[in-house]
Amino acid sequence: MGKGDIMNRFLDSDFFHDFLRAPVALISFCVVLILVLSAVFAQFIAPTNPFDPASLELMNGFTPPLEANMFTGEVFLLGTDDQGRDLFSAILYGLRISLFVGLMAVTLAMVLGVMLGLIAGYVGGWLDNLIMRLADIQMTFPSILIAMLIFGVARGLLPPELRYEMAITVLIISIGLSEWVPFARTVRGSTMVEKEKEYIAAARLIGLNRWQIMIRHILPNVLGPVLVIATITFALAIIAEATLSFLGVGAPPTEPSLGTLIRVGQDYLFSGEWWILLFPALTLLALALAVNLLGDWLRDTLNPRLK
Repeated sequence: MGKGDIMNRFLDSDFFHDFLRAPVALISFCVVLILVLSAVFAQFIAPTNPFDPASLELMNGFTPPLEANMFTGEVFLLGTDDQGRDLFSAILYGLRISLFVGLMAVTLAMVLGVMLGLIAGYVGGWLDNLIMRLADIQMTFPSILIAMLIFGVARGLLPPELRYEMAITVLIISIGLSEWVPFARTVRGSTMVEKEKEYIAAARLIGLNRWQIMIRHILPNVLGPVLVIATITFALAIIAEATLSFLGVGAPPTEPSLGTLIRVGQDYLFSGEWWILLFPALTLLALALAVNLLGDWLRDTLNPRLK
């Protein structure tokens, strides 16, 4: 089957037609697509690289949106921050960090959760009890507290000279390890249903081992709910990253994300420089809301009970 046939089948599918008939999903998808493309092509769209010290002009600091700076005469679409950085450029580059951390954290959480869920659901016994009790313990604490704990412990184990270099990696691991439980619980339940079906019994009869059955046969049949959880968790991971960065324990100052920009902006909220906080916060809100709405539509569409 060629790529053209696959594309034609997708365009003729009920899923695609349902998508075209859902205005909320269409708008959400367009918002996410615009923000992702803006982040990917930030170096071509942004007027300046806001995190290149050589390009900063302190005289441009606190310039309001669409107003000429009284010293340099320059005009900035969304204004500038206290360092004279163009906020439009800073948001585009900050989106890169937020999206990258969110995507990598969700990937880590999904891989870990799906594998543990498959093992717990298929093997059962004491291993199932152990994994599920760990999940229950983790669910008693807010995810953001677990992420902060893991982040603090990981940074404490790193040599001081590597803490800034490894900050993004540690952030990804912290958020990923705090969000694996929904994947594991969902996959475990689906696996327990699938392993009792006849095609699994047939796979055992022809001599396939546990891993072959789990990966080849069960995994493809439990991915529907996983996709929905991944979409919603992606929004949660972006918010978690922004929260950690806002608290000063996330992205380093040399690679600020949307959360870091919001933390900088809140220092000036009540002194009249409202734009420094408003525009990064609106960008974060638009991204998280659009991804959440898209996840809700996927959940409703992929759940046959709701049709």
